[in-house]
Amino acid sequence: MSHTIKVIDHDGKEHQLDATVGFSIMEIIRDAGLDIEAICGGCCACATCHCYIGEEWIDKISTPDDDEESMLDQAFDIKKNSRLSCQIPFSEELDGITLTLAPKF
Repeated sequence: MSHTIKVIDHDGKEHQLDATVGFSIMEIIRDAGLDIEAICGGCCACATCHCYIGEEWIDKISTPDDDEESMLDQAFDIKKNSRLSCQIPFSEELDGITLTLAPKF
């Protein structure tokens, strides 16, 4: 069974990406060739994979841990639905999740 995520890029274009259970959301976006920096490679050591989770999906993902909160504190344009995409493992429950890449600086 195939799974997907919807990603709105920096230009406002929506992409439907194939998603693999067990990969992080960041890995799925990066592997699809979208413009996501993810400088630290998913180690929660930067905020370059910052995204905004679709409001209807917030309650379906785990809350940020202390390390992620610390990195988000250093990011720009933080919103209540801000997350680091490297810290969200894709699961079957997230099939169809929608997120928007945060602006780059």
